[in-house]
Amino acid sequence: MTPTTSSPSTALVTGATSGIGRATAIALAATGIHVAVAGRDKTRGDLTVAAIRAAGGRADFVPADLRDAASATQLAAAAEAVLGHVDILVNNAGSGAFGPTADTTEAAFDELFALNVKAPYFLTAALAPGMAERGAGVIVNVSTMVAEFGLDGMALYGSTKAALELLTKAWAAEFGPKGIRVNAVAPGPVSTEGTEGMREAQGYLASLAPAGRLGTAQEIAAAIVYLASPQAAFTHGVVLPVDGGRVAV
Repeated sequence: MTPTTSSPSTALVTGATSGIGRATAIALAATGIHVAVAGRDKTRGDLTVAAIRAAGGRADFVPADLRDAASATQLAAAAEAVLGHVDILVNNAGSGAFGPTADTTEAAFDELFALNVKAPYFLTAALAPGMAERGAGVIVNVSTMVAEFGLDGMALYGSTKAALELLTKAWAAEFGPKGIRVNAVAPGPVSTEGTEGMREAQGYLASLAPAGRLGTAQEIAAAIVYLASPQAAFTHGVVLPVDGGRVAV
């Protein structure tokens, strides 16, 4: 297939009302992309949209509570209604559950896999065919460094993201020949609103890496923007560590 190097014009970012998702939406909009800001909290979503528009970008809030296949399909339709079509999908929405395996309830297990695995699976299933018809598209999944190694208390969370990393590679094989690039980023400990209660544990993990500090949402967003850009046209099926060098030690 002839390489596709045209610049994408639209993006759907899930979990875009705070943290890495918000930083990604703002960074993509700064490149001229019209962004659908998806999330549960309309107030925070409107603030993200307002920040983008104040900087001269284009954005619209799309409400989404990604818990099952139906909600993913509904979000895909809503985003296409706002954007016309989706060039870039950033599967960022996710949650964490930490603690002993023996303390995990079936409800907690199902809830985490629904949000971290089922939702991106069916959102991709809904949007990839349209990308394939146009002969171009980008999907970036947001994983975590603990999908790559065992850590006490991280069995459930890490396993959901390990599944997402396998999907990244399988989708690259499935959709790459149709002009769709699929990659992932694997952040290390990052300072966001949602991780304020984990600063001590995050600080310890950060101390084990060469950078010796927490990352920022903007640093993760920069990696996502690169993977979504034509500059990464020859990059398929990659899980890019953005973890302060933890992968090296």
